[in-house]
Amino acid sequence: MAAVVLTDRALNRALLARQGLLERTAGPALDTVERLVGLQAQEPPNPYVALWSRLEGFDPAELSDLIAGRRAVRAQLMRATIHVVSARDYAVLHPLVRGVLAQVFKNGFLRRLGGAPVHDVIAAGVDLLAERPRTRAELGAALAARWPDAEPPALAHAVTFHAPLVQVPPRGLWGASGQATWALAEDWLDAPVDGSAPPAVVPRYLAAFGPATVADMRTWSGVTGLRAVVEEMRPELRTFADERGRELFDVEDGLLPDPETPAPPRFLPEYDNVALSHDDRARLFAGLGPDGFAPRGGGWLLVDGFHRAHWHLARGRDAATLTIDRFAPRDDDPPGTDEAILAEGRGLLGLLAPEAETHRVQFIPALRR
Repeated sequence: MAAVVLTDRALNRALLARQGLLERTAGPALDTVERLVGLQAQEPPNPYVALWSRLEGFDPAELSDLIAGRRAVRAQLMRATIHVVSARDYAVLHPLVRGVLAQVFKNGFLRRLGGAPVHDVIAAGVDLLAERPRTRAELGAALAARWPDAEPPALAHAVTFHAPLVQVPPRGLWGASGQATWALAEDWLDAPVDGSAPPAVVPRYLAAFGPATVADMRTWSGVTGLRAVVEEMRPELRTFADERGRELFDVEDGLLPDPETPAPPRFLPEYDNVALSHDDRARLFAGLGPDGFAPRGGGWLLVDGFHRAHWHLARGRDAATLTIDRFAPRDDDPPGTDEAILAEGRGLLGLLAPEAETHRVQFIPALRR
């Protein structure tokens, strides 16, 4: 029997529904962080914007308190990038991506160690971190006294790419600033880091990002060898095909809304897993918006479910301006699209610049109808 074909629009609506982007939901922020298998977080405000776009009445203090209270952590995980995950999930996800982190270090930093034995460097770094949390600069300087022929940043990266570590507050707290300071995960969380079975993570990825190909799963995680894992799970999964004939896998109860389900405008941060977790990103990027990456300190604007513009924020002493860059209206946009974008933009300003006396949303170039 031929597989059911899911169009890019059908995959778009499935992704938005699973991500909480078709309609905001109510519930604890930690539940959403776990349901989405973590939030991209190398820019500290990004997970707050991501949750604001998904949760009704989201209060950034909720996530901040979770990080301060060690129920959520910042750590280097999928794709060797910083994510916010629950403390429970860290124990599962770090062992899963350990090999990815080691390979990234080998490719980028090993030759800069000057012959220093990697395992000895890691062990020495772990001893230093057992004393107190340290920045990479502090780690590199301390380790360089023992291995003077190595580049200090490479010594520090040997530790942070191999040992199970988390970044500690104030880094990542709402309204706070601080250098990326690393601590031993087991000490910080007072729990062992010994989980991990790829089969347990695959259904969670599919529930949040599917239906998806094996290449999509690999792009999300950075982990290779997933084909064998998925084939072993095939009896438990349902399958589809995309418009290009590729096989898609999904959990049995994965959401598949009507492709014509309305999708309200949503502002996403420049690093959001919804935009980074598929090998083929046509389900979100259909060539309807500007090319290139979203601006630093800004992000992506979704209209009718697809990327249509970039956004960025400028703060002045008394005013904050949200600029929507290169949005081009289309004849098939839902009625009231402009007004919905403006309303959503004003809400985002309320999150990011609550202290500003004046909030302004502008389109560049100005809208013409």
